[in-house]
Amino acid sequence: MALYADLHRHLGGSVVPRVLWRYFKRRDREMAQRFPEYPEFEEFYTRERNTLDEYLELHTLVEGVQTPETLPYFIYRLIRGAYIFENLAYLELRYTPYLRTDERLSQNERLDQMAEIVEIVGKASQVPEYPIVTRQILCMHSRLPHDVNRAIAKLAAQMPEYVCAIDVAGGDAHYADRLDEFTRLYEWARSQNIKTTGHLYETPDGCYPELLPYLMRIGHGIQIPLLRPELLPEIARRGQCLEVCPTTYLKTGTLDDLHQLKTVFDRCFEAGVDIAICTDNAGLHNVRLPFEYENLLTQDVIDFAQLQACQDAAFRHAFAWPHPQRPESLLTEALGAS
Repeated sequence: MALYADLHRHLGGSVVPRVLWRYFKRRDREMAQRFPEYPEFEEFYTRERNTLDEYLELHTLVEGVQTPETLPYFIYRLIRGAYIFENLAYLELRYTPYLRTDERLSQNERLDQMAEIVEIVGKASQVPEYPIVTRQILCMHSRLPHDVNRAIAKLAAQMPEYVCAIDVAGGDAHYADRLDEFTRLYEWARSQNIKTTGHLYETPDGCYPELLPYLMRIGHGIQIPLLRPELLPEIARRGQCLEVCPTTYLKTGTLDDLHQLKTVFDRCFEAGVDIAICTDNAGLHNVRLPFEYENLLTQDVIDFAQLQACQDAAFRHAFAWPHPQRPESLLTEALGAS
């Protein structure tokens, strides 16, 4: 059995359409009336969008129902599916905890509630019958005020038993006016030994070289080999890894065809830059991690050697995987030693 690691998966985008539709049927009369039959909801939920901003609006649909009371319901089904259908051994879930707090509270009360959200997600992710190693990445957000983003970074430092890193999300085109702010937050995080990644170079409008030195991994980053390949040697020198999420770029209109990623993989491998293949939003896409690999392989974007290299890179660059190798490599070594 091939065992996988997914380093870039959003909690909001992890809910598969049928689970979300069934939740609406039971708990949300307005959505149940809007989508009385499942096929029309699946078509709405998983169809391609014209832009990344339009695509990100779907996250608000799920964020609104992922409350302290319902998070265990959604996370149990997420972990069960990831273990049974994807053979995941390791999963990093990322989300913005502030967006799961009670909107009726004041900002300070919501900031206090974030620790409760992190604990709920952490405990709900530990399912004995589905033993996946899980950690959380807390996302700062381009649409949230500085005080909230600072509190998110500090929360990552306070809860290392659950949190492995911080990120910045919200559409990379919206960072331009706040680069100094995010630079300072990342600089502080690195000074506290907090690991870092960030949504960057996903779209042509999200290219900010100023943030690159502060990141240990780069969320997406496909525009670097496509538009700025001269940056690749420095990225290789830093040992940074790209978190490439193939289906996302079709769903957001960033790419027209999956084969356009061949340039990304070829240039990165030539420069010695690692790539971890990820899902981003496996539920929203209705495409699980093994099929991301299979689609790249069958469409001649990568070959089998590159596939295995990406599998290895995912475990090697995982922020909390306890071994430098993937599980089947450890098993092979153990069998050889015996």
